[in-house]
Amino acid sequence: MIGLPTIFASLGAIGIVFALLNLMIGLFGAGFDMRWITGNFGVGLVLLIVAAAMNFDAVRTRMRSGEAKRVGKYGTSAFVSTVLSIVIIAGLGFLSTRYTHRFDWSEGQVHSLTDQSLKVLENLDQDVEVVAFVQPLEAGPVKQVLERYAYESDRFHLMVVDPNERPELLEKYEISPWQLGNGLIRVAMGEESVNVTELSEENVTNAMVKLSRTGEKKVYFLEGHGERAIDGERAKQRSGYTRAVEALANENYLVEKLLLARHGDVPPDADVIVVAGPTRPLLGGERDALTRFLQQGGALLVLLDPGAKTDLVDDLEDWGVILEDDIIVDRQLALFGKATSPFAARYDTEHAITKDMRETTLYHLARSVRKREGSNLTEIVFTGASAWAERDLERFYDEGIAELGEDDLPGPVSLAVAGSPTVDIATDASSQDDESQEGTREPRLVVFGDADFVANERVDSARNRDIFVNSVNWLMGDVEAISIRPQVSKASRFQPTAEEFMRIRSWSLFVVPEAVAIVGVLVWWSRRRAQER
Repeated sequence: MIGLPTIFASLGAIGIVFALLNLMIGLFGAGFDMRWITGNFGVGLVLLIVAAAMNFDAVRTRMRSGEAKRVGKYGTSAFVSTVLSIVIIAGLGFLSTRYTHRFDWSEGQVHSLTDQSLKVLENLDQDVEVVAFVQPLEAGPVKQVLERYAYESDRFHLMVVDPNERPELLEKYEISPWQLGNGLIRVAMGEESVNVTELSEENVTNAMVKLSRTGEKKVYFLEGHGERAIDGERAKQRSGYTRAVEALANENYLVEKLLLARHGDVPPDADVIVVAGPTRPLLGGERDALTRFLQQGGALLVLLDPGAKTDLVDDLEDWGVILEDDIIVDRQLALFGKATSPFAARYDTEHAITKDMRETTLYHLARSVRKREGSNLTEIVFTGASAWAERDLERFYDEGIAELGEDDLPGPVSLAVAGSPTVDIATDASSQDDESQEGTREPRLVVFGDADFVANERVDSARNRDIFVNSVNWLMGDVEAISIRPQVSKASRFQPTAEEFMRIRSWSLFVVPEAVAIVGVLVWWSRRRAQER
C-alpha cells in the first residue's frame, strides 16, 4: 500500500529538483532567488528525511534482498544518465555565454539593425566611442538598442553609466546635468562628438553619419516658379517639404534655396539641384544655367507633376527624358482603391538607387516618365501591369472617366528614370584643369513624374523617404550611403524592471511548473489509494 512516506518522498524530490534548477540557471547570469532556493531545498530535504524515517524498516529489508541490487543497478544507470544530461546542458549554457548569436524571428525584424545602420558600421574607418548616461530604470531599452551595434561591429564601443554614480564623466565630456533629461547618448569619433537626447536607431545612426562624413555637401532647391516650399509656414503644410529637408539634413547635407534669376548661374558649391514641382516656366537664362551645370558634371533631381505649366519638359526631352501629358491610373494596386494614387510594383534591381528596394513606394497624381531610345538613362520605378497612362485628360478632368484606350500607354508604366543626361560635356580650359585634378565627372540626372510623394503628407508613407534620399545620395556620388533606413516607428514592447523580470521568470519557470508537479503527485497518490481500497 502506498502510504505517506511515498508522498513525502515524491514531494521532497520535487522541492530539491526545482531548487537545483533555480541554482543552475542563476549560475549562468540570470540571477538568484535565494529564498526560493533555500526554501525548496530545506522543505524537500526535510520531507525526504521524514519519508526515510517513516519507512526505515521496509527500506532496510529491501536493501538486503536481490531486488535492491537490481534497483541499485538500474538506479545507478539512471542517475549517471541524468548527471551526464545535466553536464551537457550546463556545457551548452557555458558555451552560449562565450559564443553568442542573435536571432530575430519577428515579422518586421524590429529587433535587428536596418540596412543603413549596418552599412554605416561596415564603412567605419575609426572606432566609435558611445557613452549612454541613463538612470538604472531606463537603462534596459537603451542597452537593447545600442548593444545591437556593438554586436555587429568591433569598432563600436559602448558604456552605459548612471550619471549619479559617475559625475566625473559629465565633467570630462562637458555635459551639464540639465542636458540629461530622460537620458543622453554621447557618440564620438576621434575629437568630434554628437549628443543624442532621444533614443532611436535612426538618431544614433544619423549621429555616426554626421561624424564619419567629411566635408560639406550642398543641395539647392530651385525657387521662383511655384516649386514646393522648403521653409516658412508654407513648407509646414501637407504639400510642403519640411520633412524632406530634415531627411537630407540627417544625411549631413546642407540645404538652401536657389533663385537662379538673381544669381544668373548655379553657385560653384552646388552638388545637387532639386527642381521640386514647378508650375510656371523658367526664364531662358535659368534654363541655360541648368544646362551649363549639367555640362560641367552637375547633378539634377527633377520632380514634375502632371499638367505642370513648365517648359522644363522640353529641356528634359533634349537630355533624353520623355514626359508626356498624361496621368497614371491603377484600379488594382492603389491606395485604398484611389486609382490615381498608385503603388510601385517593381524596381530596377541593377541601378544603385533601387537595387536594395524591397518594399513599395506610393505616388499621387503621377505622370509617366520614360527614357528616350539611345539615351544613357535607366527606367528605375514601375507601376503594376494593371496600370496605364491616361492621355485623354480633358475627359478625365471634366467627366472623371478613365478607360484604357488605344492612345493610352499600357502598364507597367515607368515612374522615374536615372542616369547620365545627353549633354555636351564642357571642354573649356578651366574645366580641363579641374578634370585633370579631380578626374572627369559624369553629369547625373534623376526624374520622377510626381512631386507629391516627397511632400510632408506622404514622404513617410511606405518607402518614399528612402527612394528620395537614395536618389540624392546617388546624385552626390555617395553610393555607399544608399540604404534602407529605420522606420520612424518601431514595434511597441514591454520593458520590465529587474524585480518584475525576476518575478515573471520565477512564476513561469518554477512556481507554476512546481505547482503542476505537486498537484500531479497528489492526484496520482489519491487515485492509487482509491484503487487499493
